Amino acid sequence: MHSAPNERTSPDARRERLRHVHWIGGGSGSGKSTIAQHIADRYGMRLYDTDAVMPDHARRMSVEQAPHLARFAAMDMDERWVARSPREMLDTFHWFHGEGFDLIIEDLLALPADRPVIAEGFRLLPGLVRPLLADVSHAVWLLPTPRFRQAVFDSRGGPAWGFLAKTSAPRQALRNLLQRDALFTDRLTEQTRHLGLHGLRVDSTTTEEDLVRQVSALFGLEDP
Repeated sequence: MHSAPNERTSPDARRERLRHVHWIGGGSGSGKSTIAQHIADRYGMRLYDTDAVMPDHARRMSVEQAPHLARFAAMDMDERWVARSPREMLDTFHWFHGEGFDLIIEDLLALPADRPVIAEGFRLLPGLVRPLLADVSHAVWLLPTPRFRQAVFDSRGGPAWGFLAKTSAPRQALRNLLQRDALFTDRLTEQTRHLGLHGLRVDSTTTEEDLVRQVSALFGLEDP
């Protein structure tokens, strides 16, 4: 894993500097980006999208700093999404190992602290975020059910969506991706429970406004 930034900064000092940050992690297709955007707009918060900075972070890491990323980058699309089992995909995916998480923290520490920040993305792993929290109510993980996630990917085009269509077997790639992400959500559920962090189940009965209200209440945000 990439070494932590600002190693001379004490954990207490880092927590204090990040006190104004609110964190939304979770499984893919759970609505993280949508909910974070709604909350940022509603409460005048600065939004930090960890997905958007992935290409930059990948460029900034050496092979030694990100060995899992290097192996992933060397694979073709079928090797990444078709030929391997969902479990192997889960266990070897670079972002799930926290590679580049230190760059997220560097970015957050470099932002102006003139207003609250909401950071969102699947890269916000419970075990890495927990030591940074001055208040555990400033973090939540959205945990979609398999059926909910399936509906989300169907709405995006199913096997015709994005990188899946670049494989030789898009339907198999989609099945593998959905199974891998279900395993990832199971892992997040277990980790949040073990660490005493907040997780919200997301299913077909959950509306966007429901999630906005629940997350806002958890964060202690008052209606503007």
